[in-house]
Amino acid sequence: MKQVVQNYKSGELAVLDVPVPGCKPGGVLVRSAYSLISTGTELMKVSEAGMSMLGKARSRPDQVAKVVQSVATNGVPATYRKVMGKLDSYTPLGYSLCGVVEQVGAGTDDVKVGDLVACAGNEHALHAESNWVPKNLYARVPDGLAPRHAAFGTVGSIALQGVRRGESQLGDVALVIGLGLIGQLVVQLLTASGVRVVGVDPDRERCALAERLGAAACGDPSSVAVEATVAELTGGHGVDQVYLAAGGGSNQPVELAARLCRDRGRVVDIGKCRLDLPWNAYYEKELDVRFSRSYGPGRYDPEYELEGRDYPIGYVRWTERRNLACFLDLVARGRVDVEPLVSHIADFDDAVETYQRLKDGELKAVAVLFRYPGHAENTAEAEAPAVAVPEVRRNGVVPAPVRAAKTPVRLAFVGAGNYATSMLLPHLARRDGVTLSTVVTTTALSAANAKRKFGFAEATTDLDAVLGDKSIDAVFVITRHSSHAELTRRALLAGKTVFVEKPLALTEDELTGVLAAVEESGNDRIQVGFNRRFAPLLREAHKRFGARTGPASLRYLVNAGRLDHGSWYLRQGAEGSRFTGEGGHFIDTASWLLGADPVSVYALAPPGDEDLQVVLRYPDGSTATISYVTTGASGFPKETLDLVADGKVLRLDDFVRASVHGGRRKRWVSSRLPKARDKGQSAELAAFVKAVRTGGPMPVPLESLVATTAATLAVRTGLAGGAPVTLARAR
Repeated sequence: MKQVVQNYKSGELAVLDVPVPGCKPGGVLVRSAYSLISTGTELMKVSEAGMSMLGKARSRPDQVAKVVQSVATNGVPATYRKVMGKLDSYTPLGYSLCGVVEQVGAGTDDVKVGDLVACAGNEHALHAESNWVPKNLYARVPDGLAPRHAAFGTVGSIALQGVRRGESQLGDVALVIGLGLIGQLVVQLLTASGVRVVGVDPDRERCALAERLGAAACGDPSSVAVEATVAELTGGHGVDQVYLAAGGGSNQPVELAARLCRDRGRVVDIGKCRLDLPWNAYYEKELDVRFSRSYGPGRYDPEYELEGRDYPIGYVRWTERRNLACFLDLVARGRVDVEPLVSHIADFDDAVETYQRLKDGELKAVAVLFRYPGHAENTAEAEAPAVAVPEVRRNGVVPAPVRAAKTPVRLAFVGAGNYATSMLLPHLARRDGVTLSTVVTTTALSAANAKRKFGFAEATTDLDAVLGDKSIDAVFVITRHSSHAELTRRALLAGKTVFVEKPLALTEDELTGVLAAVEESGNDRIQVGFNRRFAPLLREAHKRFGARTGPASLRYLVNAGRLDHGSWYLRQGAEGSRFTGEGGHFIDTASWLLGADPVSVYALAPPGDEDLQVVLRYPDGSTATISYVTTGASGFPKETLDLVADGKVLRLDDFVRASVHGGRRKRWVSSRLPKARDKGQSAELAAFVKAVRTGGPMPVPLESLVATTAATLAVRTGLAGGAPVTLARAR
């Protein structure tokens, strides 16, 4: 098997072929699916290995003290040989993984071969294809939890033990200093416990991420905004606990902790930072300084870890194994979300290159996972539901008609409800080169009203007459959701260019039917009303944000609000769920900003609630989290969006204001009218009319429209199964 190792003397990293460990009694042999790189602890070790001997000595004074003692006891020559021999040996890396049980040792009866387990320990959960793991250092993964998420178990246990040491209570206010991997998890755990959190980190992207994951506010350690926020949340008393999750040689974290902590508050050290406590500051407030020892009680006790002797629950409620199981349960139930923390997933064979990129700063990451060969063959991930994205087939494509110069585009509308009459027809009625030919509705009066108000030449209730009229170039389908797919299918077969308001389809069968009409007719000229990608303010912000080189993290909050009683949106049996109806808007916007179609969907919803959390994963490791909520304040903006990548942040506030931050510069983009909300309908219609007039490509490729629709429908599948849904291209 293969394993990642490092020579501490030379700094060399390698993937070595080593024997598969034996399956000893009291544990299990685990084949790795994913292992997690600790971008704090492991990178510190990798960096130290690249130092000179003097640098190594300065970074590890505890080891230097042992050497001095050995010299006094054994003499210089013997000590030198001992130290050089130890330094010039390969040492393992890694301590957090998820894998499949391959063998069960004698005396172990709580798991069986084929079970998925999360494993811990810097001697037993290594970056290796197989590991022997003793009983108290693994926990069974809950059903439905993805292996890559379960691989966070160990670092999650570290964060959880730190929070337990802080003894937080409902209503407390806490300060988290250091928003790396552990800090981000501490923020979420505290938030889930009913604690309001303020975060501190010099990295803007990490601050933005923590805010998206629940922190009330975050900022630079020297920022007055942090102190102001603490004062506001605590009435000037200071925070109840400070969690030190930072590393490095600066004493700033412990000094900041003393300044912002309340009288007799608690300071919990989780990370490895400098701890020169300013005596007066800590004495005058009588601060309670506590250390959090790794994963919890049992850590470093060989009888517990190696011999499997558990502590009675009546005496020790939360051991390291119980912490591991607890964290996995929190992630499985959606109380902690680790997907936004995944910055990069690398193949295990690329381990050395990945470490080098992290060390050189080329790969900026919160969490990086190694994916092992064949990991999905017998894991829960292989059993996760998959939704096929139908292939678009064009047999004998019919070319768009060539139009005579200056000939107006003739349009027909099927449906003339509120959206058509307020958001679409006003733009088309005053557009040069457009003729509103016919409006079709199910009731004569609504057709007559639309004809009178917008100047249609004809009003009718006869759809067949419109579809058979060869003078009509394009048909707009602006009806109830349940009719969209069938009307689109009929219009395509009639040879019309189609603009259909979202959604394109409510079921996979409906989507397949539309694409069957494309294949049969050769007519692929469809546009779905995903207008937000055409919004001028968002397009300008996207342009200023520029190209990116690394994965991005996108957060989209949709404050949808409650529906009025009697709204047809509530008729889910006939018209589909509310998210199925309009969720495509937000998925399309995210995919356009990220420049790709999603490859998986993970959806969560509280029982009996309409609020949704939808996590989309993209081919390059980017993620988009869409929070679709109905329980927010009515006065809060409906849509806010943050895009973070490569040291840049794009912020959109309800299509009224947008800003782009990058480096030391802050560039603002704002609408001319402070209260104007241009969500792109006018620009979208202009692009559609141009495509009809010129016969050029449609504004959005059909493949993208299909991928967005499939992802929207996959949300329902994910909610039913409680697991991520893979979006696989049909073949």
